[in-house]
Amino acid sequence: MKQFVKQNIEQLFKTHFKEAPSHIEMLPPSGSYREYYRITGKNRVVIGVYNEDVKENLAFFSFASHFKNCGVNVPELIAVSEENTFYLLEDLGDLTLFEHLTKEREKKGFSDSIISTYKKVLQALPDIQVNVGKGIDYTKCYPREAFDRQSMMWDLNYFKYYFLKLAKIPFDEQKLEDDFRTFSNYLVGVESNYFLYRDFQSRNVMLKDGEVYFIDFQGGRRGALQYDLASLLYDGKADIPQEIRDELYGFYISELEKYTPVNKKEFGDYYKGFVLIRIMQAMGAYGFRGFYEKKEHFLKSIPYALNNLQKLLQGLVLPINIPELIKVLKLLVKSKKLRNITPEAEGLTVRITSFSYKKGIPPDPTSNGGGYVFDCRAINNPGRLKEYQNLTGKDKEVQDFLENRSDIKNFIGSVTSLVSKSVEVYLEREFSHLHVNFGCTGGQHRSVYSAEKLAEFLQNNFPVNVVLSHRELEQN
Repeated sequence: MKQFVKQNIEQLFKTHFKEAPSHIEMLPPSGSYREYYRITGKNRVVIGVYNEDVKENLAFFSFASHFKNCGVNVPELIAVSEENTFYLLEDLGDLTLFEHLTKEREKKGFSDSIISTYKKVLQALPDIQVNVGKGIDYTKCYPREAFDRQSMMWDLNYFKYYFLKLAKIPFDEQKLEDDFRTFSNYLVGVESNYFLYRDFQSRNVMLKDGEVYFIDFQGGRRGALQYDLASLLYDGKADIPQEIRDELYGFYISELEKYTPVNKKEFGDYYKGFVLIRIMQAMGAYGFRGFYEKKEHFLKSIPYALNNLQKLLQGLVLPINIPELIKVLKLLVKSKKLRNITPEAEGLTVRITSFSYKKGIPPDPTSNGGGYVFDCRAINNPGRLKEYQNLTGKDKEVQDFLENRSDIKNFIGSVTSLVSKSVEVYLEREFSHLHVNFGCTGGQHRSVYSAEKLAEFLQNNFPVNVVLSHRELEQN
């Protein structure tokens, strides 16, 4: 953690709450350059944010205040530093819509629970776009007040320079530029006097107490209704099945009609165009972060984007002629190199093991000799109580005991912060293995719980292969 960031966040917390924080944990990096920290005090936990881009922060502050006043579920803005580069937010927890659907889909596929949650999001979206959008101060938008022709050209050229060129896809630059102008001229013809969230995707929706909350809306501006719907339903790694996508599209239209009349054919025609530009914008981001900045986990989204693009192109009919752009997109879809750019078996493998100290620390099977061993024996032990002796750290009763009657949350917070730093460096340096061990007395309760939590955290936040093992449980 950068010392000056820590000092400023501590000072803002102290100034506002009149107490010093007891713990500050840096959260895993996101797709932006903002830095997030979970700050724990005597009676509260909040999120601290550091961002050097003052104009972006001011846009966020303005929107957050307006949304909150309009009853939209967004994190409360608690305090802001004088220079507007540090601020404190309400802590909404760690469960995003993306994490929910990932966990749920592993057990039950794209279940009714996932669909129900998406429908909650789509119930809120038209209200934000139509009603709440009327009171937005669009002069605060950054970098532009509207998703207009200029904004579209920026996105399209972002796609060209940071994806097509870096992926070495051949194209005629002048013809492609002409098609970009034709395409953007077409899209600006739709009604655009609504609030456009801009990055409306599953990682920017939080789930808390059965409700959906919205974050990272600082890029909002005036724009078309179709864009945010396209962002959500064609969200790369969310990988929504087409039949579910169609169902959710129809649900959104029915909700939108409660706020404004809808010409369904016209809406649908423009929608396909906005899906296309959103996919290209996302691929530009994957290229910039992955090809250019060498952050390989962004590249793992490319095959999903290509699958979405392929399905879209199969039924794409637009009232404009953009032959060079269509040719380039078809080349992308056919590219075996792009589809196989990051095989899931490659990359960093994190081996997480729970064990009993009575039987010794597990050896590292990779012979790297590195990693971590965390001693869980200072945590209050549920194994001492008869009702928990035949249970394990996987059981809800044990989990509830540890979370409510021990200091396990702070322990796990410290562990995830420390391991995250190693994972970030290992990914950057292209290391292949990291070993993390959790030991307790019997290898049954505390160590198992801790191993499960770290595995879940890493799977949800980093592009790593996690191998989870409970040595003592597996020997019984």
